[in-house]
Amino acid sequence: MSEVLLSAKNLTKRFGGLAAVNDVSVDLWRNHIHAVIGPNGAGKSTLTNLLSGDLPPTSGTVTLGGHDVTGWTPEKISNKGLGRSYQKTNIFLPFSVWENVRLASQSREAHAAHWLKRATNFAAVNARAEEALELAGLQSRKHAIAGTISHGEQRQLEIAMTLATEPQVLLLDEPLAGMGVAEAERMVALLLAIKKNHGILLVEHDMDAVFTLADKLTVMVNGQVIASGTPAQIRADAGVQAAYLGEEHA
Repeated sequence: MSEVLLSAKNLTKRFGGLAAVNDVSVDLWRNHIHAVIGPNGAGKSTLTNLLSGDLPPTSGTVTLGGHDVTGWTPEKISNKGLGRSYQKTNIFLPFSVWENVRLASQSREAHAAHWLKRATNFAAVNARAEEALELAGLQSRKHAIAGTISHGEQRQLEIAMTLATEPQVLLLDEPLAGMGVAEAERMVALLLAIKKNHGILLVEHDMDAVFTLADKLTVMVNGQVIASGTPAQIRADAGVQAAYLGEEHA
C-alpha cells in the first residue's frame, strides 16, 4: 500500500529579488520514483536543498513521516529518515568500500563514537552495512579502496552509504552524471531495486533513464513548475516539449 512519506507544500526560496524556487509542491510516495527535470538553472537542486534542510525555505512547509521538519537542520532531518546523494560524489576516498558503508551505518547508533570499542563489535551496524552493500551490488568490491574503483561504482557506493542509514526517503541528485552506457544501465537497475519501500526524488538529465524510472515527473523552468504528471502525460505536453524535451522525446 503506497503512502506519502514526504510532502512539500508551496515551497519558495528567494535570494534577494530572485525566486530560485517559486511556490513548488511535491509529494513523495512509498514505492514511487518522482523525477524532477528541467534545464540548468530551473531550481531543481535548490528544491532538493530545501527538502534536505541544506537551505531554509523563504516560505512553505516540508513534512517528513508526519513531522513538520520545515527549517530543521540537515542532520535532524536525516535522523528522521531522509537520505541524500549529491551531484559531486561524497565518499571517503582513502577508505575501503566496506569502511565507507560501515561508517554511514554507525552514524545511526545512539552513541556513534565509542573510542574504546572495536568497530567490528557493532553487530547491528555491520548487519546494516552488509545489507546496503548487497542491495547496491558492491559485495564483491567491499575490500577495494574507494578511490580506486570506477566512477560508476563510486556512485553506487554513495547510494550504499545512504541506504546504510535506513532512510524512508531518498533524494538523488544526478546519480547517472558522467556515466557510460554500461554504468548507467547498472544504476538504473539499482534504482529500480531500491524503489521498493522507499520514496525517491530523482533529479537527472538523462531523459532515457528518467522515462524508464519515473512513476511521476515534475518539470521546472525558472524556479516554477510548468507541468507535473505521468511520463506519458509529460511526453505529450506541448509546453514541456517546447521548453525542455524537444521533439525526440515526444
